Amino acid sequence: MSPAAWKLVGVLLLVLATTGGTWKVQDWRYGKQLAEQAGLHKDDLREISNAAAAQVRADQDKRLALEQRLSASDQTHHEALTNAQKDQDRLRDRLATSDLRLSVLLDAADPASGCSVPAGTGAGGVVHGGTRARLDPAHAQRVVAITDAGDEGLIALAACQSYVRELTR
Repeated sequence: MSPAAWKLVGVLLLVLATTGGTWKVQDWRYGKQLAEQAGLHKDDLREISNAAAAQVRADQDKRLALEQRLSASDQTHHEALTNAQKDQDRLRDRLATSDLRLSVLLDAADPASGCSVPAGTGAGGVVHGGTRARLDPAHAQRVVAITDAGDEGLIALAACQSYVRELTR
């Protein structure tokens, strides 16, 4: 081989060695950048995960607080319903034993009430004046049953309204 060919081979080897070294350096730099990006990505994922976990805890706390408020409200309405039922039972018992008598005011100007019913209660009464008629105990029981159903309905309505208020709060 001629000295020019040897020079050419030497230059080619030098170029190859330099290029290979450059590629190696670029590979190291690229690897370092990838490692930095992976670390940043890990940090971002950790922050996102922590934020999501905090949100879940906050939502669970809100739900628990709502459940406790609804439970307290439910107990309150249950007690009100129970008390109303006990009051209605006592009233029915008093009506059944004739301990209490229901009466109604009559309209004296009404021509249909042409019967002459004596005026209301005596000295111990609370109604002043007006003509009153006593209800038959069976009719009084029906009136009490109707008012009992109305009371239960009103208590149930109040319970539903407070439930909706709690949910929309």
